[in-house]
Amino acid sequence: IHEVSLYADGDVDAVAVRINGILADLALPKQVEREALPDIDWVARSLEGLKPVRAGRFFVHGAHDRDKRRSGDLAIEIEAGLAFGTGHHGTTAGCLELLEQVVLRERPGNALDLGTGSAVLAIALAKLAHIPVLATDIDPVAVRVAATNARLNRVKALVETVTAPGFHHPIFSRRAPFDLIVANILARPLMRLAPEMARHIRLGGSLVLSGILDRQRDAVISAYVGQSFRHVRTLHREGWVTIHLKR
Repeated sequence: IHEVSLYADGDVDAVAVRINGILADLALPKQVEREALPDIDWVARSLEGLKPVRAGRFFVHGAHDRDKRRSGDLAIEIEAGLAFGTGHHGTTAGCLELLEQVVLRERPGNALDLGTGSAVLAIALAKLAHIPVLATDIDPVAVRVAATNARLNRVKALVETVTAPGFHHPIFSRRAPFDLIVANILARPLMRLAPEMARHIRLGGSLVLSGILDRQRDAVISAYVGQSFRHVRTLHREGWVTIHLKR
């Protein structure tokens, strides 16, 4: 027994007629049920079910968990909307943990969050290090969400959000080289970006990379070692890895 759900926004009657016609052509029994969904913010509703996340000093939460913040927390309020990054994924939590260690040890003067999504990592850097952070994403929707979250967390003066595929934007000629780059995307694009990462990071700078499965770790490290980076540490979480490299 199979059940298929279809969400239609518009002429529901016309959609139902088409579905019934398809079922008739396939000689399938007509068991189409219709239900009107309430006009509510479904993204907000889904986020209400997410528990806050702690990673080092960082406390990532939605508006519904503001009362759970503790003294000393670096609290980050995120309403992710259509952008990735609420802190719940192992890659985001791993990045937060490693970023805290790198920032406290190296004291970077500027940073890049490549593939920023909700800007949770850019906000974390701005709150922890009080440094200018460039937050870029290929998706303009994500960039709008990132800017909103930066304002919500009162770090918009430090976090600049830009729509850019990879390093293809004039802003990089003005803002590079970076002391610290974090990129929580996927293994294949990370490997392709290795030469550009090397060109845009300061000698002695750090990379924090994630979105990488355990089995992809060695290939990613190899791509960066080939660009004169050295591996410092790998953090494992929920089948994913977060990698710290230095130039």
